[in-house]
Amino acid sequence: MKYLSALLIFCGVAVLGVGGFIYSGAYQIGADVPHTTPVSWVLEILRERSIERAARDIPVPELDDSQLLLAGGPDYNEMCSGCHLEPGRTESDMSVGLYPAPPDLTTHDEEEEHGETQAAARQFWIIKHGIKATGMPAWGPTHDDQRIWAMVAFLQKLPELSELQYQILTARGEDDSGHAH
Repeated sequence: MKYLSALLIFCGVAVLGVGGFIYSGAYQIGADVPHTTPVSWVLEILRERSIERAARDIPVPELDDSQLLLAGGPDYNEMCSGCHLEPGRTESDMSVGLYPAPPDLTTHDEEEEHGETQAAARQFWIIKHGIKATGMPAWGPTHDDQRIWAMVAFLQKLPELSELQYQILTARGEDDSGHAH
C-alpha cells in the first residue's frame, strides 16, 4: 500500500509538472527553432509509424498509365513544387521556411526505403490526409482519389526527370483547370 501511495503521488506530481510546463509557454514553438532531440525523435517515430499503419492496406492501382502521369504533373507543379521543389531547384522560400523541412521529392526516393507498392500507398495517404503541424495539407477534401493517384504516378517518375521533361509534363493547357468537368 505504501508503494501504491508513493506511485500515485509521483504520477500526480509528474502530471502537474508537465501541465505547468505546457501552460508556461516556455517551449519554443516557432518554426525557426528546431525541436529538442527527444521531441524530434518522438514526433518522427509517431509520424512514420502512423503513416505506415494507415497506408498498409491501401490497394495501389496500376500507375504506369501515361494519362495519369500527364494529369498529375500540373497538379504537382501548382500545389507541391513550392515546398517539395522541382528539378534544378535546391530550395524555395517555402522549403527554407518550413519546419520540419519538407522532403525534396526531386531527389527523395521513397521506393528505395519502402518498396514501390508501399511507397505509392504512403504517398497517396499523405497527399489525401496531410500531416499535422508540418505544413502538409490534406488534399482529400478537395481532390478525388483518381486525381490523387495521378499525383502519386507523377511522384514515381519525378526523381528521374530532367528540367525540360519536368516543364513538359507539368504544363497545363488553357482549357485544363485540373478540375473534373
